[in-house]
Formats: sequence, C-alpha cells, structure tokens
Amino acid sequence: MNFVKKIAYAATLSAISLVPVVGSQVFAAPVAASAQQATSSLVQQLAGLQRLTADFEQSTKTTNNKTVQKKGLTAQHMNQTFKGVMKVERPGKFYWETTSPAKQTIVTTGKVVWIYDPDLQQAVRQSLDDQVANTPALLLSGNTNQIMDAYRVTQPDRTKLYYTLYPKQDDGAFQSLTISFGANKAPTLMILQDSLGQTTYVRFSNIKVNPAIPASVFHFEPPKGTDIIDQ
Repeated sequence: MNFVKKIAYAATLSAISLVPVVGSQVFAAPVAASAQQATSSLVQQLAGLQRLTADFEQSTKTTNNKTVQKKGLTAQHMNQTFKGVMKVERPGKFYWETTSPAKQTIVTTGKVVWIYDPDLQQAVRQSLDDQVANTPALLLSGNTNQIMDAYRVTQPDRTKLYYTLYPKQDDGAFQSLTISFGANKAPTLMILQDSLGQTTYVRFSNIKVNPAIPASVFHFEPPKGTDIIDQ
C-alpha cells in the first residue's frame, strides 16, 4: 500500500447554462468557482483543521488492465481494501498507519517522512519538502503556501465543498486528486487518478476535528535491527 501520489489543476467555468430535464423542468448546471475563488475556499477549509484524527478505508480500481499488468501489478493489487488510522496536526505533523491487510506506518517528524514496513523490517527516510507534492494526505497537515505552490485548485461547483487539484509539475505519481469536505469542514473522501488508468478512493470515518493528540504520535524511531533506506 502506498498512496504516495500527486494533486491537481483544472479549467475554470463561469456562466450559468440551463439544461432541460423532464418536460418543462429545467435545472441550473453547476457553476465552477474561479481559480482565485477555489483556492481561497480550500485555504479557508484547511485553516479550520489544526488537528484531525480519522479511520480510513482505501481501495483502487482500474480501467486499463493491460497497462497495469505491464507495471507488474495484478488484479489482487486492485481488489484489496486497506484500512487504518490517520492523525494530523498542522503544520507538518502526520501519522498514517495501515492495519489491514498488512501493516505499514507513514510518519512525518517535522523535516522528514518515514515509511516503515515492520514485515520487511525496513524504514524509508525521505525529505518532507520532496514529498509534500507527492503525498495527498500530507495536504491536510501541510503549509498552505506550499500546497498552493505545488497544485492548481479548482472547485467544479462553487456551492459545494469539493475540490479537484492538479499538480503544477508533470513528474508526479498521479494526475489529479479530488477532496470532499463534510458539514463539520473535515475531509470525508479523497479520489486520486493516475496515468495508469487507476482510481484510488480513500474514505474517512470516525472523524474528530481538533482533538488532543500526544506529541509522541509524531515521533518515530526505527526499531533496533531495522534496515534504513535514504531516498
């Protein structure tokens, strides 16, 4: 499991068009926010999230089996559902633990990202600056200015709290990311799409906004005997 990927950008719409539906009934088509409005709205959503905890469920589907198979992935990779817990404290503190079907932990300690796989007794250490544009969930803990530098933000319907982001650089692991917020201004869903035709869904539940989180959660020390890989 590695949802380490990137985030997105889309064209803005202006003007209301009316679409006939049944008989004489008409409904107003969604009107997208301007780029400035979308960015301002997302910043406002993130500003209210100083701390966040949630359970997550992640699954991936593909529309291009041949391309996926060329990359060494199988149907088993696509059909698995990963579950775990997430804890976030802004700015820059992040904890993501997959508990099923296998264990893996991703932790930021301020300047670095640790990806720990207990089954392999291996820990990968990466620069947080390098990863902020590649790890969607780090959006929730990141510096707002960094996020805006890395992504272009769109809001397809300016009356609803969901946003699609596109990476400003083309070398990322994914092509777009949609993030949806609930009534409590907490994220409820992330949808990532990549160049392989894969769509990854990350659903959040048991969400708690601004709870107390012990500082020790974001401190990671590789267990003795762990193979450390710097990237």
